[in-house]
Amino acid sequence: MPQVQLPIFPQGTSHINPELAFERQADQIVYYNGHLPVFTHEASDLASFRLFATQLIINGTASYGQIAKAFGVPARTLKRCAQRYRIRGAEAFFKPAAKRNGHRLTPERLTQVQALLDEGLSVPLISEQSGILPSTLHKAIDSGRLRVSKKKRFPAL
Repeated sequence: MPQVQLPIFPQGTSHINPELAFERQADQIVYYNGHLPVFTHEASDLASFRLFATQLIINGTASYGQIAKAFGVPARTLKRCAQRYRIRGAEAFFKPAAKRNGHRLTPERLTQVQALLDEGLSVPLISEQSGILPSTLHKAIDSGRLRVSKKKRFPAL
């Protein structure tokens, strides 16, 4: 026969639902089931918060609405987290998102643009000639895929 747990929480906790509460202790967030601490993480650790909140929802311990109300998080954000957890598991919260490869700067175009940069042409001139936006070229320069030559070539007047 299951035992009924009295909803007794340590003083200073904020309730998530009748069985769950949390409190901030210095730089830590501590979650309680009744009077027992069940999880803790640093207050600045967003990935751990998302993981634990998602697990509470998926396990049926708390609802989207209860978590959203207790922490002031949009329910839609919690639903996205739950979907990410179902697809990729717990590691999805701790691995950075995969970088996309651009489709404008293919390897051939990178070599062409780099040759123009080596000649000393400016980014706006290269953008005009190649049809690639200047912002795309600047992002490639900032990321190190392209390098700017020191010599400057001015167009003939």
